Amino acid sequence: MSSPLFSVVLGAGLMGRLLAHSLAQAGHRVQVYEALGAEGLGSAARVAAAMLAPLAESAITEMPVVRMGRHGLTRWPELIAALPEPVFFQQNGTLVLWHRQDAAEAKRFEGLLLRTQDQCPELPPTQRLDAQGLQALEPGLAQRFNQALYLPGEGQLDNRELLASLRQGLAQQGVDVRWNSPAKPDDFQPGQPGQPDWVFDCRGLGAREQWTQLRGVRGEVLRLYAPEVTLQRPTRLIHPRYPIYIAPKENHVFVIGATEIETEDLSAVSVRSTLELLSAAYTVHTGFAEARILEACTQARPTLVDNLPAIRCLGERTLQINGLYRHGFLISPALLDVVMEWVQHQTTHLASQFNLQFQHA
Repeated sequence: MSSPLFSVVLGAGLMGRLLAHSLAQAGHRVQVYEALGAEGLGSAARVAAAMLAPLAESAITEMPVVRMGRHGLTRWPELIAALPEPVFFQQNGTLVLWHRQDAAEAKRFEGLLLRTQDQCPELPPTQRLDAQGLQALEPGLAQRFNQALYLPGEGQLDNRELLASLRQGLAQQGVDVRWNSPAKPDDFQPGQPGQPDWVFDCRGLGAREQWTQLRGVRGEVLRLYAPEVTLQRPTRLIHPRYPIYIAPKENHVFVIGATEIETEDLSAVSVRSTLELLSAAYTVHTGFAEARILEACTQARPTLVDNLPAIRCLGERTLQINGLYRHGFLISPALLDVVMEWVQHQTTHLASQFNLQFQHA
C-alpha cells in the first residue's frame, strides 16, 4: 500500500485552516506552519463580520466574486457539518436601509444590484419593502424606516466560532500544527525525498516577500453587546462614504463595520471611524445607545492590485492562494474547492466558472 500524500500548509488563518482540514479529510498527511499562536490574532479572519452576501457585495466588486460567493452559500453548511464544534450559521437574507437624504445613493445602489442580477440570474431577486413589509420582516425597525431592500438567501456565520472549530477539527484529524513557527515556500522542495508532495502558501500579507503585488487594506470593526436590540439578519445602511453593516451574532452581540483605508497601519481604531460607526448604528436602532463596546479591532486584509483573489504556481507542486481582500468568508469555499480539484486531478473546471486563472511566478 502506498503511503499517503504529504502536504504542507503555510499559514493558519481562514484559508489555511480550511485547506488543511480538507486535505486531511482527503487522506493527506498534513503539516501546518503558523507564524503566530493558535488564537489567530494575526489573521484578518478574526476581525470580520463573516457575512455571506454575494449580491450586496456586487455593488463594490466584480462578477467572479459574486459567483464564488454564490457557490460558498451552498458549501458553507456542508463544511460546517464536518466540524466537531457547532458554528453559528444563518441564511435569513440581507436588509438594506437608508435615510431620506441618502435616497439618491440608495437608488444607485439598487441599480448596481439589478445589473448583477441580469448577469447572474440564479441569485434570488431583490425585493422592495414598504413600511408594512419591513414591519413583517424586521419589526424592531418599522418605526424608523418606511422603505428598504431585502436580499433573500444571503447569510452569515460566526467567524471566531469557525476558526476555533477548525482548530479542533485539525487536532482530531491528526494534523501536525506548528504554532509560532514561521516558514516560507523556499524552505521546502516538494517531490524530493523526505520532502512534502505539495506546499500551499496561505499566509496572506505574510507572503509579500514572494508576492510583491500584495498590499494591506485596513478594516475597523466594533463588537457590541446590545440586549435592547433585536435584528434577525445582517443590515446595511447606505452611508455617504461607505455602506455600513450591522451583523447580529448570537446572544445580542453585534459586529459593526465597513471602513476601508489604504494603509497597513494596525494601530487602534480612530475616533472618526468609531463615531461614524456608532452614530450609524444608533440611527438604525436607538437601543444601541445602551450597548456595551466589547472590542474595537483593526486588521489589514491581504489585497492584490485588482482587489480580486488569485492562485499562483511557484512550481509544479507549490501553490499560493491569496488576495481574498474583504471577501474571505464569502469566497474561501470556492477557492478551497478549486485547489482541491487541482490537487486531485491536476485540472480544474471550477476555476473557469469563477474566471479564476492560475498565475505563474
